[in-house]
Amino acid sequence: MRESVRVLEPVGLMDSNGSAQVRREVADLLDVGVEALLIDFKNITFIDSSGLGTLVAILVRARSKRTNLYLCSLNDQANILLELTKMDKVFNIFPDRATFDREIENSKSLV
Repeated sequence: MRESVRVLEPVGLMDSNGSAQVRREVADLLDVGVEALLIDFKNITFIDSSGLGTLVAILVRARSKRTNLYLCSLNDQANILLELTKMDKVFNIFPDRATFDREIENSKSLV
């Protein structure tokens, strides 16, 4: 994986409490300047509406910093939430980290 990609692996719930922590961590990474950010959801068990709102806010901030944002390893509940809200069309989503790693190695257009 390229050095320009930073990975965040939040744990637990993406509710009002968990979302605030993720938002802070992402803000710190974006403030130091990264080309791409992958949020790996393998350890997230649930995302509610505040978590979804946080993801949208993170996307807006990433775009303002010209950082590519990617998501991977979303569980079924998170996938359904993103599909129902049509956010699956907005975010760059990979089924798992291995798929993301392969794609980024094979395509210079991701970063």
